[in-house]
Amino acid sequence: MYESMKDMLHRAHEGGYAVMAINAINLETARGIIAAAEELRAPIIIDLLQDQLKAYFDGDLLIAPLRRMAEASHVPVAVNLDHGHDIAHLKRCLHEGFSSVMCDASALPVEENIRITQAVVELAQIYGASVEAEVGCMGCSQGAGAHFTDAAMYTDPHVAIDFIQRTGIDCLAVSYGSTHGDYPPGYVPTFQFEIVEQIKEATGLPLVLHGGSGAGKENIQASVRAGINKINVGTDYMVTQRDHAARTLAANPACDWPQLLQDCWAAGSEKIKTYIELSGSAGKAH
Repeated sequence: MYESMKDMLHRAHEGGYAVMAINAINLETARGIIAAAEELRAPIIIDLLQDQLKAYFDGDLLIAPLRRMAEASHVPVAVNLDHGHDIAHLKRCLHEGFSSVMCDASALPVEENIRITQAVVELAQIYGASVEAEVGCMGCSQGAGAHFTDAAMYTDPHVAIDFIQRTGIDCLAVSYGSTHGDYPPGYVPTFQFEIVEQIKEATGLPLVLHGGSGAGKENIQASVRAGINKINVGTDYMVTQRDHAARTLAANPACDWPQLLQDCWAAGSEKIKTYIELSGSAGKAH
């Protein structure tokens, strides 16, 4: 079943659980995501990161087969543009058939973020698509300028509440302790759950955790209890596949390449299932 995020996240809000949003880069990784969701009877979101689409395999080529995969699935599946900060590209994704988009203008002054997001919400309504936005900034743990989330990057609940009320978005990504990318071994971030609780109590809107990889079991479960209804995971899914490939090639450099590709997404699918269980979405497919 192909859906926008709006209805599935509303059901998650009403049911007190979160829907997993997993980053894919091609049809094989998307297949692994859907396979995990089907096995556990969970709604699922396929996130396609804007920068990866532009670098590897753009959405105008991916969306048609992804829609067919979703429509053939026995669980609700949304395809969401992740971190869409190029608005022209975002508009094209809506036209091509994405069921959901994230309008990420979080790096801009808040009034500019509101203005851009309002326009995207109005456009998305024409396509029956849902819109995610972001207030605050998670940052990243890898690459140039990498750093962990610091106090200046946390979401201000009062700003977020005003943002939600003025834009009409379907869900909001908030910064309360996580960071994109992989943490150092053994590091578990400290979350400020009161930020989520305050925004949730005032608005009742589905809220989003970005940077779920490495957040830790306790933080994931506490986030759901605080009011998070969408959890983004990319790094753990990709690293699991990479590590499986590395082990296989080390043991058998002449292994069958097509079979290795299949085995990699299957290994990643097992990792996704652990997050589905933590999010409380197992068995929640309607």
